Amino acid sequence: TGRGRPALSEPEGLRIPIPNAGELTLRHLDLDVNGTIAADGWLLVGVADAIEELKPYLEVTLLTSDTFGTAASIGEHLGVQVHALPSDRPGGPAKADFVRRLGAEGVVAMGNGANDVEMLGAAALGIAVLGLEGCSPGALAAAHIVASSASDALALLLNPRRLSATLRP
Repeated sequence: TGRGRPALSEPEGLRIPIPNAGELTLRHLDLDVNGTIAADGWLLVGVADAIEELKPYLEVTLLTSDTFGTAASIGEHLGVQVHALPSDRPGGPAKADFVRRLGAEGVVAMGNGANDVEMLGAAALGIAVLGLEGCSPGALAAAHIVASSASDALALLLNPRRLSATLRP
């Protein structure tokens, strides 16, 4: 399909061949909200369109402690699930547990903060986003790939040849 995009193959999701390393078969996209796809509680430009393009391939979930109280409206706008983290557990373990419950081998996760480190490490593909809030050193170290913005990170999934080139050994 166009621009090196994967063929839609339900229920297999997004298949990304990695030369000399096999293939990633992704079914879920787990997104941190603030600092990753939103800044100061507001959805970043270009994110909604990219997510809409990915929804036929991936089940999208927002994972958040909802610092700015806008996650529900962002989720509604995007037409995706919002998973609010329990207040009695810090985000790191709760996000990683969510990834594991989905089947980590089929998850791509994106985040930027210290509370995203475990999630990025647990996912089959962890993408750290170096956005307006910056990115924690732990998230950089845990990720398989670093992107300069949420739009760039989502574009990697829409153009899997970029991922293949970056991830091949």
